[in-house]
Amino acid sequence: MESQLGLIDESFSNRYSNYVYEALDELPNSFTITDPSISGHPIVFASREFLKMSGYSKDEVIGKNGRIFQGPGTCRRSIMEIRDAIRAERTIQMNLLNYRKDGTLFWMLFHMSPVFSKDDGRVIHFVAVQVPLSKKRRRSSCGYRRNGTSLSEDGSQVQDFVFGSCRKEVCSDSLMELGRVLSLEQMLEHDIRESEHEEPCEASDAEKRESMTGMDNIFSLLTHYSELTGRLVCRKRCSVPDVGLLSSSLIISLGRIKQSFVLTNPHLPDMPIVYASDAFLKLTGYARDEVLGRNCRFLSGLSTDASTLCLIRESIEAEQPCTVRILNYRKDKSSFWNLLHVSPVRDACGKIVYLVNVHIEEQGCNGKTQERRGMSPEKRLLSVIGSVKIAVRSSSISAGSSES
Repeated sequence: MESQLGLIDESFSNRYSNYVYEALDELPNSFTITDPSISGHPIVFASREFLKMSGYSKDEVIGKNGRIFQGPGTCRRSIMEIRDAIRAERTIQMNLLNYRKDGTLFWMLFHMSPVFSKDDGRVIHFVAVQVPLSKKRRRSSCGYRRNGTSLSEDGSQVQDFVFGSCRKEVCSDSLMELGRVLSLEQMLEHDIRESEHEEPCEASDAEKRESMTGMDNIFSLLTHYSELTGRLVCRKRCSVPDVGLLSSSLIISLGRIKQSFVLTNPHLPDMPIVYASDAFLKLTGYARDEVLGRNCRFLSGLSTDASTLCLIRESIEAEQPCTVRILNYRKDKSSFWNLLHVSPVRDACGKIVYLVNVHIEEQGCNGKTQERRGMSPEKRLLSVIGSVKIAVRSSSISAGSSES
Protein backbone atom coordinates (compact mmCIF):
# COMPACT_ATOMS: atom_id res chain seq x y z
CA MET A 1 0.00 0.00 0.00
CA GLU A 2 2.91 2.34 0.80
CA SER A 3 4.40 1.83 -2.67
CA GLN A 4 0.99 2.57 -4.23
CA LEU A 5 0.72 5.83 -2.29
CA GLY A 6 4.23 6.72 -3.40
CA LEU A 7 3.25 6.24 -7.04
CA ILE A 8 0.16 8.39 -6.50
CA ASP A 9 2.28 11.18 -5.05
CA GLU A 10 4.69 10.92 -7.98
CA SER A 11 1.74 11.05 -10.38
CA PHE A 12 1.35 14.74 -9.51
CA SER A 13 4.76 15.79 -8.18
CA ASN A 14 6.59 14.61 -11.31
CA ARG A 15 4.29 16.58 -13.58
CA TYR A 16 3.00 19.67 -11.72
CA SER A 17 4.19 22.20 -9.19
CA ASN A 18 3.24 21.38 -5.58
CA TYR A 19 0.91 24.39 -5.51
CA VAL A 20 -1.47 22.58 -7.88
CA TYR A 21 -3.17 20.75 -4.98
CA GLU A 22 -4.28 23.95 -3.26
CA ALA A 23 -5.33 25.59 -6.51
CA LEU A 24 -7.46 22.61 -7.59
CA ASP A 25 -9.08 22.42 -4.15
CA GLU A 26 -10.23 26.02 -4.44
CA LEU A 27 -12.32 25.25 -7.53
CA PRO A 28 -16.07 25.02 -6.85
CA ASN A 29 -16.46 21.95 -9.06
CA SER A 30 -16.93 18.29 -8.18
CA PHE A 31 -14.27 16.25 -9.98
CA THR A 32 -11.68 13.49 -9.73
CA ILE A 33 -8.39 12.87 -11.54
CA THR A 34 -7.19 9.32 -12.27
CA ASP A 35 -3.88 7.88 -13.51
CA PRO A 36 -4.13 4.99 -16.01
CA SER A 37 -0.42 4.19 -15.67
CA ILE A 38 -0.82 3.05 -12.04
CA SER A 39 -2.18 -0.40 -11.31
CA GLY A 40 -5.97 -0.32 -10.97
CA HIS A 41 -6.34 3.11 -12.66
CA PRO A 42 -6.79 4.79 -9.25
CA ILE A 43 -8.02 8.24 -8.25
CA VAL A 44 -5.00 10.46 -7.54
CA PHE A 45 -6.96 13.63 -6.75
CA ALA A 46 -10.51 14.28 -5.52
CA SER A 47 -11.87 17.80 -5.14
CA ARG A 48 -13.44 19.12 -1.97
CA GLU A 49 -16.83 19.37 -3.66
CA PHE A 50 -16.64 15.78 -4.85
CA LEU A 51 -15.89 14.51 -1.35
CA LYS A 52 -18.78 16.58 -0.01
CA MET A 53 -21.15 15.24 -2.69
CA SER A 54 -20.13 11.58 -2.29
CA GLY A 55 -19.81 11.55 1.52
CA TYR A 56 -16.36 9.93 1.43
CA SER A 57 -13.19 11.24 3.03
CA LYS A 58 -10.05 11.89 1.05
CA ASP A 59 -8.30 8.82 2.51
CA GLU A 60 -11.24 6.63 1.49
CA VAL A 61 -11.08 7.79 -2.14
CA ILE A 62 -7.43 8.33 -3.06
CA GLY A 63 -5.97 5.14 -4.50
CA LYS A 64 -9.39 3.62 -5.23
CA ASN A 65 -10.92 2.96 -8.65
CA GLY A 66 -14.06 4.91 -9.61
CA ARG A 67 -16.10 1.71 -9.49
CA ILE A 68 -16.52 2.18 -5.72
CA PHE A 69 -19.24 4.73 -6.54
CA GLN A 70 -21.21 2.29 -8.68
CA GLY A 71 -23.94 -0.07 -7.54
CA PRO A 72 -26.70 -2.40 -8.72
CA GLY A 73 -28.63 0.47 -10.28
CA THR A 74 -25.69 1.78 -12.32
CA CYS A 75 -26.25 1.08 -16.01
CA ARG A 76 -23.79 -1.54 -17.26
CA ARG A 77 -23.99 -0.14 -20.78
CA SER A 78 -22.86 3.26 -19.52
CA ILE A 79 -19.87 1.68 -17.77
CA MET A 80 -18.89 -0.05 -21.00
CA GLU A 81 -19.13 3.26 -22.86
CA ILE A 82 -16.78 4.85 -20.34
CA ARG A 83 -14.33 1.97 -20.76
CA ASP A 84 -14.49 2.38 -24.54
CA ALA A 85 -13.73 6.08 -24.17
CA ILE A 86 -10.69 5.26 -22.03
CA ARG A 87 -9.55 2.72 -24.60
CA ALA A 88 -9.94 5.27 -27.40
CA GLU A 89 -8.45 8.05 -25.23
CA ARG A 90 -11.31 10.43 -26.00
CA THR A 91 -13.77 12.70 -24.18
CA ILE A 92 -17.18 11.39 -23.11
CA GLN A 93 -20.25 12.97 -21.50
CA MET A 94 -23.30 11.09 -20.19
CA ASN A 95 -25.91 10.90 -17.43
CA LEU A 96 -24.88 8.33 -14.83
CA LEU A 97 -26.44 6.89 -11.67
CA ASN A 98 -23.95 6.61 -8.80
CA TYR A 99 -24.01 5.93 -5.05
CA ARG A 100 -22.88 7.94 -2.05
CA LYS A 101 -21.08 6.40 0.91
CA ASP A 102 -24.36 6.07 2.85
CA GLY A 103 -25.86 4.08 -0.03
CA THR A 104 -28.17 6.79 -1.38
CA LEU A 105 -28.36 7.18 -5.15
CA PHE A 106 -27.93 10.29 -7.24
CA TRP A 107 -27.91 11.12 -10.92
CA MET A 108 -25.03 13.14 -12.26
CA LEU A 109 -23.71 14.50 -15.53
CA PHE A 110 -20.43 12.62 -15.98
CA HIS A 111 -17.90 14.42 -18.18
CA MET A 112 -14.49 12.75 -18.64
CA SER A 113 -11.54 13.98 -20.68
CA PRO A 114 -7.93 12.75 -21.16
CA VAL A 115 -4.90 14.87 -20.23
CA PHE A 116 -2.07 14.57 -22.77
CA SER A 117 1.65 15.13 -22.45
CA LYS A 118 2.58 17.96 -24.81
CA ASP A 119 5.97 16.39 -25.54
CA ASP A 120 5.03 12.91 -26.72
CA GLY A 121 1.23 12.80 -26.86
CA ARG A 122 0.94 10.20 -24.11
CA VAL A 123 -2.15 10.19 -21.86
CA ILE A 124 -1.07 11.33 -18.38
CA HIS A 125 -4.40 11.49 -16.52
CA PHE A 126 -8.15 11.43 -16.99
CA VAL A 127 -10.22 14.27 -15.51
CA ALA A 128 -13.84 13.42 -14.61
CA VAL A 129 -16.22 16.28 -13.74
CA GLN A 130 -19.42 15.19 -11.98
CA VAL A 131 -22.36 17.59 -11.84
CA PRO A 132 -25.28 16.37 -9.67
CA LEU A 133 -28.56 16.58 -11.59
CA SER A 134 -31.56 18.20 -9.98
CA LYS A 135 -34.30 17.74 -12.59
CA LYS A 136 -36.02 14.43 -13.20
CA ARG A 137 -38.11 13.13 -16.02
CA ARG A 138 -39.87 9.83 -16.48
CA ARG A 139 -38.50 7.29 -18.90
CA SER A 140 -40.12 7.65 -22.30
CA SER A 141 -39.55 4.00 -23.21
CA CYS A 142 -42.25 1.35 -23.17
CA GLY A 143 -42.87 1.09 -19.45
CA TYR A 144 -41.66 1.57 -15.92
CA ARG A 145 -42.23 -0.08 -12.58
CA ARG A 146 -44.83 1.51 -10.27
CA ASN A 147 -46.28 0.08 -7.00
CA GLY A 148 -46.17 -3.57 -8.03
CA THR A 149 -47.65 -2.99 -11.50
CA SER A 150 -46.15 -2.12 -14.85
CA LEU A 151 -47.56 -0.19 -17.75
CA SER A 152 -47.60 -1.88 -21.12
CA GLU A 153 -47.31 -0.01 -24.43
CA ASP A 154 -51.06 0.57 -24.62
CA GLY A 155 -51.19 1.94 -21.06
CA SER A 156 -52.95 -1.05 -19.52
CA GLN A 157 -51.77 -2.38 -16.18
CA VAL A 158 -50.24 -5.83 -16.12
CA GLN A 159 -49.76 -7.75 -12.89
CA ASP A 160 -46.12 -8.42 -11.95
CA PHE A 161 -44.95 -12.02 -11.94
CA VAL A 162 -42.19 -13.54 -9.84
CA PHE A 163 -39.36 -13.89 -12.32
CA GLY A 164 -36.19 -16.03 -12.22
CA SER A 165 -35.92 -19.64 -11.14
CA CYS A 166 -39.13 -19.36 -9.07
CA ARG A 167 -41.27 -17.92 -11.90
CA LYS A 168 -45.01 -18.61 -11.47
CA GLU A 169 -46.63 -20.74 -14.10
CA VAL A 170 -48.46 -18.60 -16.61
CA CYS A 171 -51.73 -19.96 -17.94
CA SER A 172 -52.12 -19.05 -21.57
CA ASP A 173 -54.56 -20.00 -24.28
CA SER A 174 -51.91 -19.80 -26.94
CA LEU A 175 -48.19 -19.81 -27.54
CA MET A 176 -48.56 -16.28 -28.88
CA GLU A 177 -49.86 -15.11 -25.51
CA LEU A 178 -46.99 -16.88 -23.76
CA GLY A 179 -44.52 -15.16 -26.09
CA ARG A 180 -46.12 -11.78 -25.28
CA VAL A 181 -45.74 -12.43 -21.55
CA LEU A 182 -42.10 -13.49 -21.94
CA SER A 183 -41.37 -10.35 -23.95
CA LEU A 184 -42.99 -8.32 -21.20
CA GLU A 185 -40.80 -10.13 -18.67
CA GLN A 186 -37.64 -9.10 -20.53
CA MET A 187 -38.85 -5.52 -20.72
CA LEU A 188 -39.62 -5.42 -17.01
CA GLU A 189 -36.32 -6.98 -16.02
CA HIS A 190 -34.54 -4.29 -18.09
CA ASP A 191 -36.60 -1.54 -16.48
CA ILE A 192 -36.06 -2.90 -12.96
CA ARG A 193 -32.30 -2.98 -13.46
CA GLU A 194 -32.10 0.60 -14.66
CA SER A 195 -34.82 2.39 -12.70
CA GLU A 196 -35.81 0.34 -9.67
CA HIS A 197 -34.90 3.11 -7.26
CA GLU A 198 -34.97 6.35 -9.24
CA GLU A 199 -36.17 7.58 -12.57
CA PRO A 200 -33.48 8.78 -14.98
CA CYS A 201 -32.59 12.46 -15.05
CA GLU A 202 -32.04 14.81 -17.94
CA ALA A 203 -29.19 17.33 -17.70
CA SER A 204 -30.30 20.92 -18.16
CA ASP A 205 -28.43 23.39 -20.34
CA ALA A 206 -27.17 25.12 -17.20
CA GLU A 207 -25.78 21.84 -15.82
CA LYS A 208 -24.07 21.12 -19.15
CA ARG A 209 -22.50 24.59 -19.10
CA GLU A 210 -21.36 24.00 -15.52
CA SER A 211 -19.66 20.80 -16.64
CA MET A 212 -17.87 22.52 -19.53
CA THR A 213 -16.81 25.48 -17.39
CA GLY A 214 -15.46 23.16 -14.70
CA MET A 215 -13.42 21.21 -17.26
CA ASP A 216 -12.03 24.48 -18.70
CA ASN A 217 -10.98 25.68 -15.25
CA ILE A 218 -9.29 22.39 -14.35
CA PHE A 219 -7.30 22.25 -17.58
CA SER A 220 -6.29 25.88 -17.18
CA LEU A 221 -4.74 25.07 -13.78
CA LEU A 222 -3.13 21.82 -14.93
CA THR A 223 -1.57 23.58 -17.91
CA HIS A 224 -0.26 26.45 -15.77
CA TYR A 225 1.27 24.29 -13.05
CA SER A 226 2.83 21.90 -15.59
CA GLU A 227 4.57 24.87 -17.22
CA LEU A 228 6.30 25.55 -13.89
CA THR A 229 7.96 22.13 -14.01
CA GLY A 230 8.68 22.20 -17.74
CA ARG A 231 6.60 19.06 -18.33
CA LEU A 232 3.66 20.55 -20.17
CA VAL A 233 0.24 18.95 -20.49
CA CYS A 234 -2.54 19.83 -22.91
CA ARG A 235 -6.21 19.13 -23.49
CA LYS A 236 -5.77 17.88 -27.05
CA ARG A 237 -3.00 15.68 -28.36
CA CYS A 238 -0.39 18.14 -29.61
CA SER A 239 1.96 15.61 -31.17
CA VAL A 240 1.66 12.24 -32.82
CA PRO A 241 2.41 9.57 -30.20
CA ASP A 242 5.67 7.73 -30.59
CA VAL A 243 5.18 4.13 -31.76
CA GLY A 244 6.74 3.05 -28.46
CA LEU A 245 3.88 4.45 -26.41
CA LEU A 246 1.17 2.14 -25.11
CA SER A 247 -2.54 2.86 -25.19
CA SER A 248 -4.31 3.63 -21.92
CA SER A 249 -6.40 0.47 -22.19
CA LEU A 250 -3.29 -1.73 -22.55
CA ILE A 251 -1.59 0.04 -19.64
CA ILE A 252 -4.66 -0.58 -17.46
CA SER A 253 -4.73 -4.27 -18.48
CA LEU A 254 -1.03 -4.69 -17.74
CA GLY A 255 -1.53 -2.93 -14.40
CA ARG A 256 -3.66 -5.85 -13.21
CA ILE A 257 -0.60 -8.12 -13.37
CA LYS A 258 1.00 -7.91 -9.94
CA GLN A 259 4.43 -9.41 -10.73
CA SER A 260 7.67 -7.62 -11.61
CA PHE A 261 8.13 -7.14 -15.36
CA VAL A 262 8.86 -4.59 -18.07
CA LEU A 263 7.99 -4.33 -21.75
CA THR A 264 10.63 -3.16 -24.22
CA ASN A 265 10.15 -2.17 -27.85
CA PRO A 266 12.59 -4.04 -30.14
CA HIS A 267 11.70 -1.78 -33.09
CA LEU A 268 13.05 1.38 -31.47
CA PRO A 269 16.74 2.31 -31.12
CA ASP A 270 18.35 0.62 -28.11
CA MET A 271 15.14 -1.28 -27.29
CA PRO A 272 13.80 1.12 -24.62
CA ILE A 273 11.44 0.18 -21.80
CA VAL A 274 7.90 1.30 -22.67
CA TYR A 275 6.12 -0.16 -19.63
CA ALA A 276 7.27 -0.99 -16.10
CA SER A 277 5.04 -2.71 -13.55
CA ASP A 278 4.57 -1.37 -10.02
CA ALA A 279 6.25 -4.51 -8.66
CA PHE A 280 9.33 -3.86 -10.82
CA LEU A 281 9.60 -0.30 -9.49
CA LYS A 282 9.33 -1.63 -5.91
CA LEU A 283 11.96 -4.31 -6.58
CA THR A 284 14.52 -1.95 -8.12
CA GLY A 285 13.77 1.26 -6.19
CA TYR A 286 13.43 3.40 -9.31
CA ALA A 287 10.58 5.78 -10.15
CA ARG A 288 8.63 5.20 -13.33
CA ASP A 289 10.03 8.24 -15.14
CA GLU A 290 13.57 7.03 -14.30
CA VAL A 291 12.88 3.74 -16.09
CA LEU A 292 10.79 4.50 -19.18
CA GLY A 293 12.87 5.10 -22.29
CA ARG A 294 15.97 3.32 -20.95
CA ASN A 295 17.51 0.02 -21.98
CA CYS A 296 17.42 -2.73 -19.34
CA ARG A 297 21.22 -2.73 -19.10
CA PHE A 298 21.00 -0.05 -16.38
CA LEU A 299 20.28 -2.92 -13.96
CA SER A 300 23.73 -4.39 -14.63
CA GLY A 301 26.83 -3.59 -12.61
CA LEU A 302 30.49 -4.46 -12.08
CA SER A 303 29.83 -8.06 -11.00
CA THR A 304 27.20 -8.85 -13.64
CA ASP A 305 28.36 -11.77 -15.79
CA ALA A 306 29.15 -10.56 -19.33
CA SER A 307 28.52 -14.01 -20.83
CA THR A 308 24.96 -13.97 -19.45
CA LEU A 309 24.34 -10.60 -21.09
CA CYS A 310 25.68 -12.02 -24.35
CA LEU A 311 23.28 -15.00 -24.11
CA ILE A 312 20.32 -12.59 -23.66
CA ARG A 313 21.34 -10.55 -26.73
CA GLU A 314 21.69 -13.70 -28.86
CA SER A 315 18.24 -14.93 -27.82
CA ILE A 316 16.67 -11.57 -28.67
CA GLU A 317 18.33 -11.54 -32.10
CA ALA A 318 17.07 -15.09 -32.74
CA GLU A 319 13.56 -14.05 -31.56
CA GLN A 320 13.64 -16.86 -29.01
CA PRO A 321 12.76 -16.82 -25.30
CA CYS A 322 15.46 -17.37 -22.69
CA THR A 323 15.71 -17.75 -18.92
CA VAL A 324 18.86 -16.82 -16.99
CA ARG A 325 20.03 -16.13 -13.45
CA ILE A 326 21.78 -12.79 -13.39
CA LEU A 327 23.18 -10.46 -10.75
CA ASN A 328 21.42 -7.08 -10.98
CA TYR A 329 21.56 -3.83 -9.02
CA ARG A 330 18.92 -1.59 -7.46
CA LYS A 331 18.94 2.18 -7.49
CA ASP A 332 20.61 2.22 -4.05
CA LYS A 333 23.46 0.08 -5.53
CA SER A 334 22.49 -3.03 -3.54
CA SER A 335 22.66 -6.25 -5.59
CA PHE A 336 20.18 -9.09 -5.96
CA TRP A 337 20.04 -12.35 -7.87
CA ASN A 338 17.41 -12.10 -10.57
CA LEU A 339 15.66 -15.02 -12.23
CA LEU A 340 15.11 -13.25 -15.56
CA HIS A 341 12.98 -14.45 -18.44
CA VAL A 342 12.96 -12.58 -21.76
CA SER A 343 10.33 -13.52 -24.34
CA PRO A 344 8.96 -11.97 -27.54
CA VAL A 345 5.32 -10.83 -27.45
CA ARG A 346 3.30 -10.98 -30.66
CA ASP A 347 0.13 -9.13 -31.63
CA ALA A 348 -3.02 -10.72 -33.02
CA CYS A 349 -1.39 -10.88 -36.49
CA GLY A 350 1.66 -12.76 -35.21
CA LYS A 351 4.08 -9.82 -35.46
CA ILE A 352 6.55 -9.28 -32.61
CA VAL A 353 5.62 -5.96 -31.02
CA TYR A 354 7.33 -6.13 -27.61
CA LEU A 355 9.75 -8.08 -25.49
CA VAL A 356 8.60 -8.94 -21.98
CA ASN A 357 11.27 -9.16 -19.27
CA VAL A 358 10.02 -10.88 -16.11
CA HIS A 359 12.08 -10.40 -12.95
CA ILE A 360 11.88 -12.63 -9.87
CA GLU A 361 14.27 -11.95 -7.01
CA GLU A 362 15.93 -15.11 -5.72
CA GLN A 363 16.44 -15.29 -1.98
CA GLY A 364 19.11 -18.00 -1.90
CA CYS A 365 22.85 -17.51 -1.98
CA ASN A 366 24.71 -17.34 -5.32
CA GLY A 367 21.49 -17.40 -7.26
CA LYS A 368 20.22 -20.70 -5.86
CA THR A 369 16.48 -20.57 -5.41
CA GLN A 370 14.98 -21.21 -2.02
CA GLU A 371 11.71 -23.09 -2.05
CA ARG A 372 8.78 -20.94 -0.97
CA ARG A 373 5.14 -21.66 -0.44
CA GLY A 374 2.88 -21.17 -3.44
CA MET A 375 3.86 -21.32 -7.12
CA SER A 376 7.43 -22.09 -8.06
CA PRO A 377 9.42 -19.26 -9.71
CA GLU A 378 9.20 -21.02 -13.07
CA LYS A 379 5.41 -21.23 -12.87
CA ARG A 380 5.21 -17.57 -11.83
CA LEU A 381 7.28 -16.68 -14.91
CA LEU A 382 4.93 -18.58 -17.20
CA SER A 383 1.89 -17.04 -15.54
CA VAL A 384 3.17 -13.48 -16.09
CA ILE A 385 4.20 -14.14 -19.68
CA GLY A 386 0.80 -15.62 -20.50
CA SER A 387 -1.05 -12.69 -18.92
CA VAL A 388 1.08 -10.13 -20.78
CA LYS A 389 0.58 -11.86 -24.12
CA ILE A 390 -3.18 -12.04 -23.64
CA ALA A 391 -3.32 -8.33 -22.75
CA VAL A 392 -1.27 -7.31 -25.81
CA ARG A 393 -3.21 -9.51 -28.24
CA SER A 394 -6.57 -8.38 -26.85
CA SER A 395 -5.45 -4.76 -27.20
CA SER A 396 -4.37 -5.25 -30.81
CA ILE A 397 -7.69 -6.94 -31.64
CA SER A 398 -9.63 -4.08 -30.04
CA ALA A 399 -7.54 -1.51 -31.90
CA GLY A 400 -8.12 -3.28 -35.20
CA SER A 401 -11.89 -3.48 -34.69
CA SER A 402 -12.13 0.18 -33.67
CA GLU A 403 -10.26 1.31 -36.79
CA SER A 404 -12.42 -0.70 -39.18
